[in-house]
Amino acid sequence: MTNVPLSRPAAPRRRFPIRDVFLQFGVVWAFVILLVASAILYPRVFDPTNVKNILSQAAPVGIVSVGMTFVMIGGGFDLSVGAIFALGAVVFAHLTDPLGLWGAAGVVLIASTICGVINGLIVTKLRVNPFVATLGTGSAFGGYAFIYSDAAPQVPNDFNFQYLGTEAWFGWPISIYILIAVFLFGAFVLARSVYGRAIYATGGNTEASRLSGIPVDVLRASTYVMTAICSGIGGMILASRLGVGQADMGGSIALDSIAIVVIGGTSLLGGEGAMWRTAIGLLIIATLTNVFDSLAINNNYQLVAKGVIVIGAVALDIYARRIRN
Repeated sequence: MTNVPLSRPAAPRRRFPIRDVFLQFGVVWAFVILLVASAILYPRVFDPTNVKNILSQAAPVGIVSVGMTFVMIGGGFDLSVGAIFALGAVVFAHLTDPLGLWGAAGVVLIASTICGVINGLIVTKLRVNPFVATLGTGSAFGGYAFIYSDAAPQVPNDFNFQYLGTEAWFGWPISIYILIAVFLFGAFVLARSVYGRAIYATGGNTEASRLSGIPVDVLRASTYVMTAICSGIGGMILASRLGVGQADMGGSIALDSIAIVVIGGTSLLGGEGAMWRTAIGLLIIATLTNVFDSLAINNNYQLVAKGVIVIGAVALDIYARRIRN
C-alpha cells in the first residue's frame, strides 16, 4: 500500500513582543522622544506659563479632533470642519451683543447641529462618498460664513465675548477646562458605552454591523453631528480668544485635526483608534508648533514637518495592519 504523506500543519506565526509593543504604543514613544528633544532645544518648554500657552492655543483644534476621532473610527471623513468652525466664530461674534454670551453660544450649537445633520444625510441617505460630500458642504458652509458676515470681521462690544477664550479659573484658562472635559466625555463614550462599541463595529465592518441589527446609517450620521458641534465650539473659543470672528478662521483646521487623529493612531480605514491616542497626537502637534515658534522657525518648514509626520503615521498604520494580518 502506498504511503500518502500527511500535510504538515502550518507553523505558528512567530511573535515579536518588542515589535508588537512598539507598534501598539509607538505614538507614546514618539511623544517621549519629542519631549526630550524639545527640552534640549528649548529649555522653557516645561515652564508652567508655556504649558498653559500650549494647551490654550491647542484647545480649539483639539476639540475639533475629538469629533473627528468619532467620524474616522466610524469609517467616515469630514473636510467641512474648517467651514463649520469659521461659521461658528462669526455667528458667535455677531450675536453676542443682541443675545448675550450664552444665547449666542446656543445659536451656534444649533447651527452646527444642522450642518452636521446635512453632512450625515448626504453621506448615509444619498450615499455620496464622505470625502466628496464634506468637500462640497465645506465649500457651501464656508461661503455662507462669508455671506453672513458680509466678509467683514465681527467685533462685538460685549466684554463677556472674550470670557471663553481669555478668562481663567484657578490660574488656568477656561478653554483648557473645556478641552479636558470634551476629551473625557469622548473617551467615556467611545470606551464605555454601547454607542461607542457600535461605532467601532460599524467602522470595522459596515455590512456585518448592518446584518447584526446595528442602525449603521443613524450611527454614522450622528458622528458627523458630533464633529460639527465640536467644530462650532472650537470656533467660539478661538473667536473669543482673539476678540473677533472672521469667516476665514478655519483655513487649516481640517488638515490639522485629521493630522492629529492620524498621528495618534486612528486608522483611516475605520474601526480602530482611541481618544487617548488623539490626545497624544494633539500634544505632539501642539508641542512641535510651540517649539518651532519659540525658535522662530519659518512657518513653511512647520508645514513640511507636519506633512512628513502625517505620511509617516499613515505608513506606520498600514505596516501595523499588514503585520497583524
